[in-house]
Amino acid sequence: MSPVHLPAPVALHRSDQLTTLVENRTVYSLDAFELNVFETHQAASRVPLSLGSLVLTTMLRGKKVMHLPDRPAFDYLPGESVIVGEDRTMEIDFPEARADSPTQCLAVAIPTDTIRRTVDLLNERYPRAESHTPWQVCEAAHAHLTNTPELTGTLERLVQLSQASDAAKDVLAGFTLQELLVRLMQTQARQLIFRDYARHLTTHRFAHVVGYIKQHLAEQLTVEKLSDMACMSKATFFRVFKREFGLTPVEFIIRERLSEAKRLLRQPLTTVADACFRVGFNNTGYFQAIFKKYEGITPGAYKKSLG
Repeated sequence: MSPVHLPAPVALHRSDQLTTLVENRTVYSLDAFELNVFETHQAASRVPLSLGSLVLTTMLRGKKVMHLPDRPAFDYLPGESVIVGEDRTMEIDFPEARADSPTQCLAVAIPTDTIRRTVDLLNERYPRAESHTPWQVCEAAHAHLTNTPELTGTLERLVQLSQASDAAKDVLAGFTLQELLVRLMQTQARQLIFRDYARHLTTHRFAHVVGYIKQHLAEQLTVEKLSDMACMSKATFFRVFKREFGLTPVEFIIRERLSEAKRLLRQPLTTVADACFRVGFNNTGYFQAIFKKYEGITPGAYKKSLG
């Protein structure tokens, strides 16, 4: 199971502070954006919500079932985000919300002109690897996202700025919102290529590279070889890969190896050393250190936790 990436906790309201038990709303209005914190303390269904602007929502606690236009209903859990397009209404079920176990969700309403300026700047100065896939904040095919550490960290800073008393917070919030949009588009790009690379092998050079990495984890994987596959120089490949996905090729290889190592460790007869060498690490000490760095636990403790 992958780690769940959540912003720092936001304090819940006491029952006597609530104005409603369903989608109680706390609003922080800044020049650059509006941050909403919603809490629901009782079960409810098909609750409509629309904030006018494009909205990035992130679950913090509990479970919702989301109903968005033109797609089937889906469970919405902590560590995930959902993009809702401008002037679109979401309908929400709260099947498990209770007074002692409320749901809580962030919703960042982002002005259209901020999105347009940021996207235009990226496409003009920092284009993606393939010209036919320009930067865009799409809310249909990739509306439901699993948070990355980078997206989560930026959301956390937005919350901190919204609650701060710093005189310069509106200026800082504007820059942080632009970063949030970049992190959001990088998260979408990861979901598109990292999860579904096979569909894009003939249209996206990085899909071919990602597929090769996933299928050859136990082998030596050099940036030189991967850049040749992408028909780029080593420096350009490294720079554009990080720009597109928000992490370097080396970081991606490490994360893929750790993901496969966890799958292997879930098998009763696989030892830590077996998993280490089968995913391409050639030193068990390094494997244990890097596993703990990324997963917060040693591989031995991870295996033991599985019972």
